[in-house]
Formats: sequence, structure tokens, C-alpha cells
Amino acid sequence: MPTVCTTIKVSKDGQYILATGTYKPRVRCYDTYQLSLKFERCLDSEVVTFEILSDDYSKIVFLHNDRYIEFHSQSGFYYKTRIPKFGRDFSYHYPSCDLYFVGASSEIYRLNLEQGRYLNPLQTDAAENNVCDINSVHGLFATGTIEGRVECWDPRTRNRVGLLDCALSSVTADSEINTLPTISALKFNGALTMAVGTSTGQVLLYDLRSDKPLLVKDHQYGLPIKSVHFQNSLDLILSADSRIIKMWNKNSGKIFTSLEPEHDLNDVCLYPNSGMLLTANETPKMGIYYIPVLGPAPRWCSFLDNLTEELEENPESTVYDDYKFVTKKDLENLGLTHLIGSPFLRAYMHGFFMDIRLYHKVKLMVNPFAYEEYRKDKIRQKIEETRAQRVQLKKLPKVNKELALKLIEEEEEKQKSTWRKKVKSLPNILTDDRFKVMFENPDFQVDEESEEFRLLNPLVSKISEKRKKKLRLLEQQELREKEEEEEPEGKPSDAESSESSDDEKDWVEEVRKQRRLLQQEEKVKRQEQRKEDQQTVLKPQFYEIKAGEEFRSFKDSATKQKLMNKTLEDRLKIEAKHGALSVSDTTVGSKQLTFTLKRVTTEEKCRGLTPV
Repeated sequence: MPTVCTTIKVSKDGQYILATGTYKPRVRCYDTYQLSLKFERCLDSEVVTFEILSDDYSKIVFLHNDRYIEFHSQSGFYYKTRIPKFGRDFSYHYPSCDLYFVGASSEIYRLNLEQGRYLNPLQTDAAENNVCDINSVHGLFATGTIEGRVECWDPRTRNRVGLLDCALSSVTADSEINTLPTISALKFNGALTMAVGTSTGQVLLYDLRSDKPLLVKDHQYGLPIKSVHFQNSLDLILSADSRIIKMWNKNSGKIFTSLEPEHDLNDVCLYPNSGMLLTANETPKMGIYYIPVLGPAPRWCSFLDNLTEELEENPESTVYDDYKFVTKKDLENLGLTHLIGSPFLRAYMHGFFMDIRLYHKVKLMVNPFAYEEYRKDKIRQKIEETRAQRVQLKKLPKVNKELALKLIEEEEEKQKSTWRKKVKSLPNILTDDRFKVMFENPDFQVDEESEEFRLLNPLVSKISEKRKKKLRLLEQQELREKEEEEEPEGKPSDAESSESSDDEKDWVEEVRKQRRLLQQEEKVKRQEQRKEDQQTVLKPQFYEIKAGEEFRSFKDSATKQKLMNKTLEDRLKIEAKHGALSVSDTTVGSKQLTFTLKRVTTEEKCRGLTPV
């Protein structure tokens, strides 16, 4: 999905996997036989849940979060209708072709697909209904309410036949419940078994012949149960909240296994007659888990069975948690070399594994001076702590030593000041990896003779002086506050303004001074350059004529260069003005150009080659 997958289901024939997600709202159908995407359809609004009415994907009903119910056929969108209140769940009753919708209302809306019209709704005692399900054996309809009750209805007589108070039954001695549990999941299994999930993280297993639960299982997370499924081959129940999927025995409640995905769960689907789990997560990718103990792999991915068999053939590595690894030298020190080859030692690599309890016992017996060693270690730690309080010399970097020393001094001043708790701590440039190159690469060396540095240095030094002065003032203020609490804080505004104006005047004078020095240095450089130019002797320059060209004069070469830089139109105009070109129209309508070559005499050639 583009961002999030909300629900996922498998068709009855097991060939198609359908999933809905966002954003934009859409449904995707995957063909397992082809291992590819069958189709993708975008929808007008987000899907709360959906149901596959046929054995394949040809009949699908979507419940949207804007009260619309959308019907899709094999070709695509078929029909859309609306219910009076926002829906949260629905179920399909196959014998009567009725759709039962529950939601933010006390009524259960019925839509008959054979007649194509709404029937009279069922009136419940609840303010709102969250989930519903229909027993596939005898057709009993059950709905879970926000009051923590489950109401059972007979679709044939449209009367309520039972009421279960699950909120009261979910409170046990081990569970901690702070709010009223509401029903968040509901699932039938066979004719008599029903599992109910609550919003506080409990799963209750009921026999329909009794109003007391057979078993109460707590997830211990306090999160609403998202879905409940039955695995009949091993008598397991799969219950899932947004964080974990737990599999436990429905008779004893003993945990079989659990799955904790990386991202939060929205829905869980158990592939029929297999050990595969499909999950819809708060992430673009849907989760697929295969547990061989639950059942074989589906027909379209039978290679998974071969993979698991190969993994089982590999020897498992034993983890020694309660054992101590000792070498042969350690055994000699402990005097346990006679145990080599006995069951007390297990050979491993270059040593042995022995029981940790045996190791501690032998060590206490062999080393009676353990307390002395412990005392020496404590004394050594105390000495190291006192050494850490001494002044430690810090090695300056090779590049920008002055800047590093300045930063170290500023850091020490901040640490010494008593008001450092009030100032937000900033990262040190010396320890920051982003500025590490500035103190390692010589290219980043600050040039103190450059014009920019000399002009900015008065400002930087003045700011540092101001900062130091401010630190001293703040420390003095704190001392005054401690001595006399009633004395007014700070200085008069006139004194502050006069100080700031004096500082500004000093900084301006310093900048002007540096600028005058730079101008004098520039003037001296210009005079030296002028002297060097006067001392240089000018020599004649000679030019070589390229082969195949005729040299006339420097004047002709300059005019020729100018002429070559002009456009073709300008050159033709100049040639026509000197009479070397004539342009005339032809009968066809095109232009005819005639060029006249200029003859150069021998005398002119010789005149052009005379040296200058």
C-alpha cells in the first residue's frame, strides 16, 4: 500500500487475497496462483471493513467511513447506497441474503440484497454497537456494545434471545482495569463456542449454554483486541492487539507462541487450512508469517515446506546461560584438573563449560583472600576518582590552535560561572563531529594577515570582551540578590546606554585604524610595483607569418580581424560599397552575387613587407 494497510482477507477458494489501504483509499486483489497483482481499484473514501460474498472476488461489499456502502462486481464498481449512521462493522446472513450493519446507533440496520431494499431495523438496549458476527451453523446473530455486553438475536423471529455481561466477567483478581471494557472483537467457532475481545486487552471464551466465561485471557498490554481467530487442528485461539499476536490453548489458556511485529497491527487473517498468517500493518508492506506447526504451507508456496525441513536438519547451537567458560589454566588455578573428562566439564573450543554454582563454590574455597582483593579494588577506584578531579592538560589540535584555545577558555568560564544553570547548554565545537575537519585540515587555517580577518577582529574581540563583562555583571547581580533580596536589580538604563555607546565608539575607532593601515600597505605595494616597471627594459617584439598567408601590414590585419567578427550581411554591404560585389535579382526570384577580385602589384607586395 502507499502508506497504511487497514484490512486484509482471503477468498473462500483461497486463490485471492484482498487488502484495503490508504492513501489514496484503494483495494488491491492478489492472485496467488499467478503470484501477482490481479487488479487495483481506487475508492472515494477510506474503508472501515469489507466482506467477500462469493467464493472468488466477483462480489465484494465495502463499508466506508462516510456512511456509504459500496458494492463491487467482477468488472468493478456496481452500486452505492447509504446508511443513516456511521457504520463500524457488518455481517452477511446467507440464508436470508441480509446484510446487518452496526455502528454509532442503537439500531441494527438490515439491507436485503434479494429485494434490494432496507428492512425494519433491530432495536438494541445499547447506545452504540462496535462489532457483530453471525454463526455459520445455526445463524445466530451477535453484536458487541460499548457497555461491554453481547446481545444475541434470532434472525428468523427478529427477537433478542440472550444477553452476556462481558465487562463484569472480564474483571479478575490478576487484571487491572481502570475504564469500562467495551467489546472490540467477536468471533464464533462451531455451534456453541464464542470468543469475545475487549478494549482493555482481555479475551473471554464462552459456551453459549452458559453466561459465565470458560476462560479469561489477558494480553497484559491494556490495548484493544483487534481480531480473534480459531485454529481447530491444535485447539488454539489467535488473538491480536495493535502490538502483539498471541496463540494460546483454548482449553488451558497456556501460551503456545507469540508474534510481535515491528509496526502496529490493524488486522490479522489466518489463511485457511495452513500455517500462514497475513497481517495488515501501519506500514506500506503487509506482513506474512509461516508457522509450520500450525499446518502445511499453501499450495501456491509449497516451497516453504522444503525450506523449513532443511532448516530442521541443521544442528541447533546450544546456548549455555547457566555455565561458566574456563580454560585449562583456570582449572589448574582452581585445582579441578581431575574433573576433565567427567560430566561436570563440557569441552568447548579451547576450554570447558562448568556449572556456574560449582564455579562460585570452588572459587570461595580456593581463594580465602577474596575480601582483600575486593578491598584493594575499592581503594583503587577511590584513587582514580581523586585523580580525575585534578587538572588535566588538554592537547591542542595542529590546525587553528588559537581558536581551539579560545573555545576551551570560554568553556571553562561557562563551567566556573554560577549562573550556568539558567543558560541553555550548547554543543562544544571541539567535540562536534561536524566541525572536526576545521581543526584537522590545513586548508581551514585562519589567515590572520588577511584583510577580512583584520577588519573583523576588532568586532570579535569586542564581543568577547562584552561577553566576559556580562558574565562578571551577572555574577555580581546574583551575589547582590543573595545578600539583599529587596534591593532593585540591574543598573540604570542611562549607565547601560552610556557603556554601550562607549564600546561602539571604541570599536569604530579600531576598525578605522585597521582600514588606514591597510590603505598604507596598499600604497607601498603600488610604489614598489611602479619601481619594478621602471627598471624593466622594453624589447622589440617579432611576429611570425603563418604559411600560406600574405602579410600586407598590421593595419590590414586589424581591419581583417574586425571584418571577420561581423555578420555575413554586414560584410556583404561593405564589399558592395567598395565595388567588389554586385547583387542582382534573377528571373526565378533568387539573388545572384558576383565578386570582383582585386589585383595586387609587385611594388605593393614589397611595400607591405618592409620592416617597421
